[in-house]
Amino acid sequence: MKNENVFDVIIIGGSYAGLSAAMALGRSLRKVLLIDSGLPCNKQTPQSHNFITLDGEKPAIITKKAKEQVLQYKTIIFYEGVAVKGKKVKDYFRISTNSLEEFYAKKLIFATGIKDILPTIKGFSDCWGISVVHCPYCHGYEIKDKKTAIFAQGEKAFHLASLVNNLTKDVTLITSNISLLEDEQIQKLEKHNIKIIDKEIIEVVHQVGYLNQLIFNDGSQENFEAVYAAVPFTQHCSIPLELGCEITEMGHLKVDFLQKTTISGVFACGDNSSMLRSVAHAVASGNMCGAMVNMELIKEEF
Repeated sequence: MKNENVFDVIIIGGSYAGLSAAMALGRSLRKVLLIDSGLPCNKQTPQSHNFITLDGEKPAIITKKAKEQVLQYKTIIFYEGVAVKGKKVKDYFRISTNSLEEFYAKKLIFATGIKDILPTIKGFSDCWGISVVHCPYCHGYEIKDKKTAIFAQGEKAFHLASLVNNLTKDVTLITSNISLLEDEQIQKLEKHNIKIIDKEIIEVVHQVGYLNQLIFNDGSQENFEAVYAAVPFTQHCSIPLELGCEITEMGHLKVDFLQKTTISGVFACGDNSSMLRSVAHAVASGNMCGAMVNMELIKEEF
């Protein structure tokens, strides 16, 4: 174990949550290695919203500025690469990368986010994060009053419909022949003039990611300007699961209010451990996570 490869903390994931955790640790003079692949989940999103002081800024600009500020703290080292394996070795965690390098740390923070599993509908992935979106809080104001579709089923569909109804009165729910809605929910949707289409989408017609039309499996088509879609996801990084970290029923890493996972010494923050999927929450949970990791190290050392 080379001394230069040993750190107080290794953070895997260098987007908003990881950078925020790194800043908190750097300000406490912790030796930190930040490993990042450079592939954020919002790479197609043109603007980031609902984050005070940077509302409307490009996500890449926020990340660039954050990284520049974090790396002013000399105890933080940024490593561009992919963490592929993790293992507990005596008093340390060993992280191996895709470049066959190995690093060691007393504590691990996973800020690795989640990976959306997009449907194989023509044009869908081209519009993801632009005009086909996941969150009314992140994107709703920009597409208010537009003709809007909701692509979801069951409770998720009903929840999205209730939120979106406050932003536009032209809402259509598309269930793809898998409604899963209760009779009472259908009655409420009808009361608010929310139409339901039980057809499958086969194509999203767009111009450079901006939606024009949805084409259905019966050959019919309808013009829309925006779609909210509830898509399944998986953890972006499998290392926490390999270390034994538990996940919730929804698929997030299980953490307590201090961002601790169920494995001692392993923490998580950001999208991988919360359904609150926003830049603001990622930064907040990362800041909390960094502080709690530092506090745990202090308790062990003091």
